[in-house]
Amino acid sequence: MTKATVKRLFIGSLLAATAGTIVAISAVWLAIANDVLVMNGQDITGIQGNALAWILGAFGVVGALAFSGGLIGGLISWIGALLNTAQLESKTWFLGLLLLGIFNFGFFAMIAYLIAGPDGTASATPQRAQVPATA
Repeated sequence: MTKATVKRLFIGSLLAATAGTIVAISAVWLAIANDVLVMNGQDITGIQGNALAWILGAFGVVGALAFSGGLIGGLISWIGALLNTAQLESKTWFLGLLLLGIFNFGFFAMIAYLIAGPDGTASATPQRAQVPATA
């Protein structure tokens, strides 16, 4: 997987997770504002069973699915970055991405990789031009 593909996948995943979060939080907020969720102080104790409840519930599920898809896409982009940096001679980027990802700092590792990381699929040696043989 090239660095450009990893970058597109990571940014798309970030957008999907952000949009899913906004949709899910908005659905809950609208449900509370329209008395779809029965509140007892700070606790939700029930749901009013009407058409608005079903619509907002569907939006909540769609938001949760978009958020989950964004997380899965982010994981796939991190694995792609690991596979890309594993092809390099120096394993510094690979170890940095791996360790930061394992210790839950993978987001910051991916941002650093997208800004300054090398592309392991790019050819390491420049192509030489063929010199025509003179007869």
